[in-house]
Amino acid sequence: MSYKLFIPGPIAVSEKTLRAMARPMIGHRTTEFVALYQAIQPELQALAGTRDPVYLSTSSAWGVMEGALRSVTRRKVLNCMNGAFSDKWYDVSLRAGKAATALRFDWGKPVDPDAVRRELATGGYDAITLIHNETSCGCMSDLPALMRVIREFPDVISIVDTVSSFSAMPLPKDELGIDILITGSQKALALPPGLALVSASARALERAAGTEGRGYYFDLVEFQKNHEQGMTPSTPAISLIYALQSKLEDIRAEGIANRHARHARLNRTVREHVLAKGFTMFPPPGFGSVTLNCFANNLGYDLGALNKTLKSKHGLVIDGGYGKLKGKTFRISNMGDETDETIAALLRAFDAALAETPRVPAA
Repeated sequence: MSYKLFIPGPIAVSEKTLRAMARPMIGHRTTEFVALYQAIQPELQALAGTRDPVYLSTSSAWGVMEGALRSVTRRKVLNCMNGAFSDKWYDVSLRAGKAATALRFDWGKPVDPDAVRRELATGGYDAITLIHNETSCGCMSDLPALMRVIREFPDVISIVDTVSSFSAMPLPKDELGIDILITGSQKALALPPGLALVSASARALERAAGTEGRGYYFDLVEFQKNHEQGMTPSTPAISLIYALQSKLEDIRAEGIANRHARHARLNRTVREHVLAKGFTMFPPPGFGSVTLNCFANNLGYDLGALNKTLKSKHGLVIDGGYGKLKGKTFRISNMGDETDETIAALLRAFDAALAETPRVPAA
């Protein structure tokens, strides 16, 4: 049977977006592709709050995340870690052969700007990684506060993962001073997986140009050279770029401010409804994600059974906890194309399934 995804990504993709992917293929070294590439740049820049180019990478976001590390880290990178995906940054840094420090926070707790300042003040760092919206635990760190701290250290290039917040809330890259902003297609943009977007500042490109061992496929300098010609370094997923163009049409029709307001409203609707059932939030107040809610399973429900009922009887799926939080938390997405009506239907199904779900005896 078919079912709808309310997980933190991939998420449901509209019929309009899927139809866009069926357009006839074009060559990626043709004037038609250049026109396509250049046509979407202004709207991508508006979503990212930047005058810098927005490069297109046929990969998951992790491709350009690793590429950014290789491009700008010469001395040492500070990896800020407060969940499964930000924890992975540290492993990727070491695998890329970079000197790295793990700045650890408990899963679900935001990255503390004061702790970042203390560590950067020790000297020796020339790069830092942050995940704005840590989907594994539904925690959104205070990006403006963190960037104010990072700007105190001019040698430090910031690499910021906005994979699950991009397009759902304001992300003024240039105003905040973000050097490298990265996102992916499969979350709030509501596209199929396989496309990453990256925007790099002039100083990040200058750093990259003098860094050895950048590789080729994810080299920021190579992206910039090809961008100047309206192209990508390697053969891109043209069908996904058609889908992106279609999605940008949708965003233009809705209006960026309206899109942001819709995500905030739907997020609040889910949170208030589930809290009223007696559940609690996993992240602390004020640091919950705007694109999903991560609830603690403090009532002890069998989340596997809950999801099985949701899928078999209601045709939808939520997430039953990621990694070490499996069974201890559950996550409900409100990102992408969801509406008041689709969220209301989700919550009705959630209530019905919950009523059939047993609780797990305490260990």
